[in-house]
Amino acid sequence: MGLCFSSPAAGTGTNACYVDKVSNLPVDSVISGTGTNSCYIEKLENVELWNGDYEDPRQVIINTEWGAFGDNSCLDFVRTRYDKEVDENSLNPGNQLFEKMISGMYMGELVRRCLVHLTEEGLFFGGQGSQKLYEMYAFKTKYVSMIESDRKHVFDETRKVLSEMGLEHATPEDCENLKLVCARFSTRAAFLVSAAVACILNRLKRPHTTVGVDGSVYRYHPHFHDLMEKKISELTAPDHKFDLMLSEDGSGRGAALVAAVAVRTAH
Repeated sequence: MGLCFSSPAAGTGTNACYVDKVSNLPVDSVISGTGTNSCYIEKLENVELWNGDYEDPRQVIINTEWGAFGDNSCLDFVRTRYDKEVDENSLNPGNQLFEKMISGMYMGELVRRCLVHLTEEGLFFGGQGSQKLYEMYAFKTKYVSMIESDRKHVFDETRKVLSEMGLEHATPEDCENLKLVCARFSTRAAFLVSAAVACILNRLKRPHTTVGVDGSVYRYHPHFHDLMEKKISELTAPDHKFDLMLSEDGSGRGAALVAAVAVRTAH
């Protein structure tokens, strides 16, 4: 019996590679959901700490653990008061700061804290909040996707969310502004992930890379894919082409594929 461990990011990359095996393209993988991480395939000659064998294909999967990016304060210049509040009230203050700006675990809470601030300033809901609005993590990240799925000047999904939050007294102007607040946080998340992906693509300098992406934020947000595609294109060299591919249940399927390869290799 063989036992094999695969991180979600590595599993997503493995699954994307399997699904996209016909094109035989190099794969990078990204998790953008409850948490965030990425892995990519690196040449052994570029891995200074490698002490394993150097047999073909002379490549290794690098797990970036980029959720911890910024823990050394290098992101402080872009962190807002809401980022700091979320971090201070989290289970791991000072850690996983990049993840806390991006992932589905925190996006709804970032929006909620912004709404609380604007309500206390009298700029939302006539200055009158609700019990739910002041409850930590009551504003779910799925609400962001629901609200942004409404067409322009249409508030069907927005009104459903406001009803669940006990904010039925919201005006049409509140609804429009709420959509704007949600878009600011989700767009920032998409752009931050894109910047990180672009760094990897520019480092690898491949003519084409398939980027397998898994996670609830990427999968269910109505604009996340398009935002990432646009921003990555802006930040990468023109000759570094890429495709974003949804790798459904990538971590689970990928882990199974890695285990199967390990068992086969052992025999």
